[in-house]
Amino acid sequence: MTTIPAPETESTDIDPVPDLADAVTDFYHYEQLLDADERDLLHRVRDFMRTEVHPLLLEYWSRAEFPQQIVPGMAELGLAGLPYQGNGCPGRSFLLDGMIAMELARIDCSVATFNGVHGGLAMGSIYLCGSDEQRERFLPAMSRYEKIGSFGLTEPGVGSGASGGLLTTAERIGDEWILNGQKKWIGNATFGDLTIIWARDVADGRVKGFVVDNHSPGFDVQKQEHKFALRIVQNGLITLTDVRVSEEDRLQNANSFADTAAVLRMTRAGVAWMAVGCARGAYENALAYAKSREQFGRPIGGFQLVQDLLVRMLGNNTASWGLCVRLSQLQDQGLAEDRHSSLAKAICTTRMRDTVGWARELMGGNGILLEHNVGRFVADAEAIYSYEGTREMNTLIVGRALTGQSAFV
Repeated sequence: MTTIPAPETESTDIDPVPDLADAVTDFYHYEQLLDADERDLLHRVRDFMRTEVHPLLLEYWSRAEFPQQIVPGMAELGLAGLPYQGNGCPGRSFLLDGMIAMELARIDCSVATFNGVHGGLAMGSIYLCGSDEQRERFLPAMSRYEKIGSFGLTEPGVGSGASGGLLTTAERIGDEWILNGQKKWIGNATFGDLTIIWARDVADGRVKGFVVDNHSPGFDVQKQEHKFALRIVQNGLITLTDVRVSEEDRLQNANSFADTAAVLRMTRAGVAWMAVGCARGAYENALAYAKSREQFGRPIGGFQLVQDLLVRMLGNNTASWGLCVRLSQLQDQGLAEDRHSSLAKAICTTRMRDTVGWARELMGGNGILLEHNVGRFVADAEAIYSYEGTREMNTLIVGRALTGQSAFV
């Protein structure tokens, strides 16, 4: 895996992570739904994010680079492919996986996205759509972060219409497939090792998945610059020019977009959890600020309008957290459907957007300074609101379930 060297000096001129009692952050004690061993891992992730990741954020967010030095720590914690059974994966619950996604996003949404792309989308594609041999060949190294994965679905001209409009093509010639096309917004692609490419088979018109080595001839990646959200995530524009992939690297159980959708159903739940983490991080920083910032001779936390904002934020976070808890329980029971993930993603991201805005409002002008930790959440919320299915698309999925009528174009 190619790494980006750390800078010689790293800025720590950033407010510390608030050390707030669970009673004012986990208001309904959702963590108690985890057993003692699961809570221990969650708290170790929390400590890692606070002590190892948080001090790097101002520098790396400003430079739009990814801190490669945090990857060994994530590997030691064993966070990749957390709910998958076998093939070197931890085999833990979806509830724990969701709470950890929230914990990562609570400090930085980009780090949560990096792990969601690698452990969720890339590993999940192989786990759900690969053969037994493919799972054994790829997943153990990926679970150890020795091979970093990406997920290539979105294209420059195709976003929400991916189910019927993919332009990237796959043509089989003998025991090989020839891939041509472009993929856009592909997280981890600039430094990763392999990418799951979804392409339309020119023979039957069906969408199929391929595990593509990023160093293959004809595989070109350009970093997408000038983002104002998720700046630490390294998004790539991938151009595939006659890239040859062997039949053994075609995902053997991915034979239509319905199989792609199964991966998205699972990972969309993780994005809902990230939205809760994003909102929670903004709320906690705003609450700590309200307790310490003084105006008119006393902390602003004692003013009615400030308390109103705090309660609105807490209400959004607590309700969204409960929605995600039940969704993860359905996943653990094997009962989760597209409509469940879509409702959670649509509602949690909408409430997240409101919450981070109120956190910025509470801080006044200081809210736009990165050093106060809320500005990143405000910016990053815009990306979470849109990726893995916009609010509108998820609304149509739920609306179809309610009415039995499809309102898609």
